[in-house]
Amino acid sequence: MTAPYSISVKSLSEAGPAEIPQEVLSNRHLVYSSPATLSYNSPGAQGFGVKRAGLVLPESVMLLVSPGCCGRNTTILGDTGGYSDRMFYLQMNETDLVTGRHLTVIPQAVRELYESCEKKPKVIEICITCVDALLGTDMERVCRKAEERCPAKVVPCYMYALTREGRNPPMVAIRQMLFSLLEKKKKQRTMVNLLGFFAPFEDDSDLYVFLKQLGIRTINELARCKTFDEYQTMGAANFNLVLYPESRKAANYMEEKLQIPYIELTRLYELDKIRKQYALFAAALDGKIDDTEYFEKARKKIADMQETCGTRSFAVGKVLNANPFELALALAGYGLHVAAVFSEPAESDYTYIDRLAAISPETLVFPPLSPTMMNFDEHTVTADITIGRDMPFYLPQVPNVSWSAEIQPFGYTGLMQLIDAIIKKLEESA
Repeated sequence: MTAPYSISVKSLSEAGPAEIPQEVLSNRHLVYSSPATLSYNSPGAQGFGVKRAGLVLPESVMLLVSPGCCGRNTTILGDTGGYSDRMFYLQMNETDLVTGRHLTVIPQAVRELYESCEKKPKVIEICITCVDALLGTDMERVCRKAEERCPAKVVPCYMYALTREGRNPPMVAIRQMLFSLLEKKKKQRTMVNLLGFFAPFEDDSDLYVFLKQLGIRTINELARCKTFDEYQTMGAANFNLVLYPESRKAANYMEEKLQIPYIELTRLYELDKIRKQYALFAAALDGKIDDTEYFEKARKKIADMQETCGTRSFAVGKVLNANPFELALALAGYGLHVAAVFSEPAESDYTYIDRLAAISPETLVFPPLSPTMMNFDEHTVTADITIGRDMPFYLPQVPNVSWSAEIQPFGYTGLMQLIDAIIKKLEESA
């Protein structure tokens, strides 16, 4: 029986981003879809997949055009996710799969959908699957034809799992689509859009506090927009703040179409890096922020965590509100032992991997999608606490902090909330 593949961060760092071992590259081998990954691989099961993300757009409904197999998991989204009045289906049969005959039916289906809605939608999203990717469907043209027969705006969204490893994966494309309907407006100097996530930040996030200190009066988040008109006000923002890399393409699109420039911030858990990033951000806006209170509170929290954890070891998973390698680096930097990271490294992760290798060279990296992970058992890694929604599958007997809530953490408050969750879990398990 083949042992689960692993590699130390030291070896990974020495190999460099140009020589990442093929065993940890998911596009170089068969993918192992474990019970841990099934919970988030299906966009209809939980979390934000293409369909639920598209419905973040206010006053919108979605028409899923697909074979029955692709539509089944969407019924979960409709029945348990509260979207039953916003999800509609146009099922493709075998003839449609071969000939593309379904494309001629879509405009009429859109019209019937609109007329059937008691509350008329402002936007109808046509969601198509890998079938139309293989057929080479010109969905922009189909949407224009449908819009001729319907008062609502009609836009495409692509649930193309085939493009997951490409330059425009589904979750990047859906973020761009969500802002494609914005119209250019007169700029308001004290308005900003936050781009990155499909749920808002915590209400007490320090990010809001510091933006106010910098003179920002209006902070827009798509997840907080209640109406389509409110959504349209985002077109008047002075700049966008990109808080997650998958929104970078949407920001570039808005800069080109609406002349809204953007600044990018990264979610971090290293205290000194959080402070440095905020200082650089403030300087970019020709302003200053006072983060002393938050910095000192966070530093005290770190001391509490160090005292509580002692020599306990951590294992960090992939499904969590953090970059796994950055979080592992932060924990190791606080003097804590990180036994393993369960995630496939990307080239962009090497800024963290190289530093982690210098202070914790023995930390192991396990690629969760590797077929060898079929042979993983809980005795492979010794850890006292795990972080990540996927980790209970690998280490079921170890106390776990899921850290994967939809409401997003960020900055000092995000770090302190994570520490509180770690300390609470360790106290409970004691």
